[in-house]
Amino acid sequence: MQVNQFFASLWDTYTDIAPQAERIQALFKSHGEEVINDHIAFRTFAHSPVSLEKLQPIFEEMGYEAYGAFRFESKHLKARCYKHTSEVDAPKIFLSELLTEELPQECQDIIAKLVAQIPEDAASDPAVFWKKRLWDVPSLEDYLTLVEHSEYAAWLSTMGMQANHFTVSINHLKKFPTIEAVNQLLQDEGYTLNSTGGLIKGSPELYLQQSSTMADKIDVTFAGGETRTIPSCFYEFALRHKQADGTLFDSFIEGNADKIFDSTNTK
Repeated sequence: MQVNQFFASLWDTYTDIAPQAERIQALFKSHGEEVINDHIAFRTFAHSPVSLEKLQPIFEEMGYEAYGAFRFESKHLKARCYKHTSEVDAPKIFLSELLTEELPQECQDIIAKLVAQIPEDAASDPAVFWKKRLWDVPSLEDYLTLVEHSEYAAWLSTMGMQANHFTVSINHLKKFPTIEAVNQLLQDEGYTLNSTGGLIKGSPELYLQQSSTMADKIDVTFAGGETRTIPSCFYEFALRHKQADGTLFDSFIEGNADKIFDSTNTK
């Protein structure tokens, strides 16, 4: 699959449940800005037909290579990032997976029921990344159990396989060249930003600064017929700084990402 086609399909699915992203992109364009995507992120279950190692070949076939590995102890995750080997402006990809064996047994049992429904060949088609749930919607009781122990697991149980966020590259903006300017624009327009650890995650000294909106909300009807309004997807903003050798930092910071994950929290 062509890279442009891949991201276009992801964007269509993403904006269907995160309409704020289209509005924010239009806002930047109304100021004469060209909006370039820095990276996108996916979530998945380890030890499943859509584990990180099984999904990675899809990226490799499109010309991507892995170049970083991360571990999030408190959220029971591991992750890898990927960049395109030849297309400089192709968005980077951040793929994380939930280490279900680190969760309480009751959560493991719930997730096992979901994973059991995933087709064994699910990772053979790039379209898996915009198919959303590959399992039946859980019960409200199961969802709330997951929320208690892992917001990540709860989100994944309802939202499934799709990009949980796209990211505006502040480096490509002209009128809003700082993360402070971007955040002020968004707040002036009434958007709620993720305040975990402060509105700005990271620093110039770490070569990466990030901020994000809180996720949009959608109504989901659970297995027992109950309907609840829950978080869907969010929009991120990233400013990369030059390193000592003059090159632009192109990886990710665990401390930043750990806080960005909270953009889909229920509370």
